[in-house]
Amino acid sequence: MWRKQRFEGLDVLVAQRGCALLATAVLLTGSRAAGEDLVQAALERLMRNWSRVHGDKEGYLRRTLYHLAVDRWRLRRRRPEVLTEIEPPGQTDGTDVLHLRQALIQALAMLPPRQRAVLVLRYWEQFSEAEAAELLGCSVGTVKSSASRGLTRLRQLTADWALEDAGMNGAVG
Repeated sequence: MWRKQRFEGLDVLVAQRGCALLATAVLLTGSRAAGEDLVQAALERLMRNWSRVHGDKEGYLRRTLYHLAVDRWRLRRRRPEVLTEIEPPGQTDGTDVLHLRQALIQALAMLPPRQRAVLVLRYWEQFSEAEAAELLGCSVGTVKSSASRGLTRLRQLTADWALEDAGMNGAVG
């Protein structure tokens, strides 16, 4: 009973916003498993600081997600991970959409951490430049330049997709 009163509202927050928080975490980390770990770590931090967090608990949780993601990126820079490519299981319906989504997530993962965070905040989470700047602890100008550079880099990374599609269509005919 004491624990339920202590974390009052947490279950509602997770039930209502958990999927959106997980989607953001997956975009920040590049995989569902890492996204789940990130959300869990953010929830643990929220629970540890529950009595000190006044007001917007979701805002606190989102800021924690972004800060933990940046911390992990910095740690990986010092101790790089060896990543392996895992093929998603075959799907009979909607595989084109899954392949496109996976390719976009991989392209997003190739961006520097700040550019990735800015693009997720601005275009996935629909935050304004000022809100993104506040969450990341940087200036609005930094958000603007990071978004511009990130979008330019994504265009470069995905430019050959149109060529591959044209080659496949040409080979079929």
